[in-house]
Amino acid sequence: MPVFPSYIAKRNIGRGEQKVTGVCPGLPSTKRGAIKKWSRPQIRLAVCSNSPVLLKEGLASAIDRLNAAQVGSPRMNAELLLMFTLGCDRVHLFAHPERELAADEQTRYEEVLNQRARGVPAQYITGHQEFWGLDFIVSPAVLIPRPETEHLIETVLQLSNRCRASSLGSPTQIVDIGTGSGCIAIALAKEFPQAEIHATEISPAALKVANANAARHQFENRIRFHQTDLLQGLNPGSFDFVVSNPPYVGDSEEDQVQLEVRKFEPRNAVFAGPTGLEVIERLIPQARTALKPGGWLIIEVSGTIAEGVKHLLAGWKRVQITNDLQGIARVAAGQTP
Repeated sequence: MPVFPSYIAKRNIGRGEQKVTGVCPGLPSTKRGAIKKWSRPQIRLAVCSNSPVLLKEGLASAIDRLNAAQVGSPRMNAELLLMFTLGCDRVHLFAHPERELAADEQTRYEEVLNQRARGVPAQYITGHQEFWGLDFIVSPAVLIPRPETEHLIETVLQLSNRCRASSLGSPTQIVDIGTGSGCIAIALAKEFPQAEIHATEISPAALKVANANAARHQFENRIRFHQTDLLQGLNPGSFDFVVSNPPYVGDSEEDQVQLEVRKFEPRNAVFAGPTGLEVIERLIPQARTALKPGGWLIIEVSGTIAEGVKHLLAGWKRVQITNDLQGIARVAAGQTP
């Protein structure tokens, strides 16, 4: 897994600019609101849109302009947005550098480049992001899936044998709390074909995205979605695993969070409150009630709150903190007595 810029400068909280993959051209892009007040230079292709522009010229111009607008990974972004505009793959870009861009293609390319220069995440422009090898629809209603969250899936897989051994053949019961795009629940449904998967989400708009993703991956009959706050309304003592990527950034860290994240990603999916522990403080006792004896709570954390989470898990068994590939605390897990 590659190393990506941090969500918080110099102290990777785990929610920064990420690799953009899994674009499915032809699907509608997401809303373009909330960007007018953030002014950056408008991007124009090097040649007037009424004149022929070769693909390689348009791409080179876009890279220069994104670089001037201080957009990270300008080549990757320029290529991605050109693939999105043309409905092609990267092989096509390199195989047909002399292809002329039609006037409408130039116009569409300029539009998406200008959105990116204003700071709109590329995932929200294309409407897609890859997670666990699957392509997910994303919109400003949901947090953009990030590679470090895949450590949650890996942890469930590592612990699943213990759970299976104690379940005496009954299907594994898993619930994803604050599902957002549904990426965690869907990845778990893929890895545990016999499991019963539940997912909760308080936001109706996010829940629509999660349902759409479940349908795209043909898991609509495998995952039961619940519009609720955390675990409210779910049966106690029902689950082998409670899994969550909750909000965990503290308000005091806001100035260190990337401007793109602050401007465009849903605030209630990023910030938890003054300390960053507020949502987790509510989740832990609810999870203890919802889990079976010997069940596991697995949550994404940051280095900033890892010790605080360990303190909140006092009284749980086998509490562990797992680091990501950058050596930063990323997953906290604990088992009910």
